[in-house]
Amino acid sequence: MKNILLSTLFILLTLNGFSQKTPKIQTVVISTSSQCDACKERIEAKLNYTKGIKFAELNLETNKVEVKFSTKKITLLEIKNILNHLGYDADESKAKQEDVEKLPKCCQPNGMKG
Repeated sequence: MKNILLSTLFILLTLNGFSQKTPKIQTVVISTSSQCDACKERIEAKLNYTKGIKFAELNLETNKVEVKFSTKKITLLEIKNILNHLGYDADESKAKQEDVEKLPKCCQPNGMKG
């Protein structure tokens, strides 16, 4: 009888998503078109205050942003769209020219060169 009750409880918990009660956290690294400290500030401020994102940090030496997020609250595509809307490329996803032009000159591609 005890084994039947334990088995039934286990099955019910599994069917009710017991294993899914805690959000799945994923960490990704996204290549960006960032240029300078102002880019770092802008990207980190936006991502770190976005619902579902637990942590975001841009490495200016590699121009890659590490993002830790809850897959139940936000998707990788949504994160890339946020970066694109800010004016930055995100991996293969390119920012619209109109969004790039809204960035300060130093933050635009080749902005640090001239």
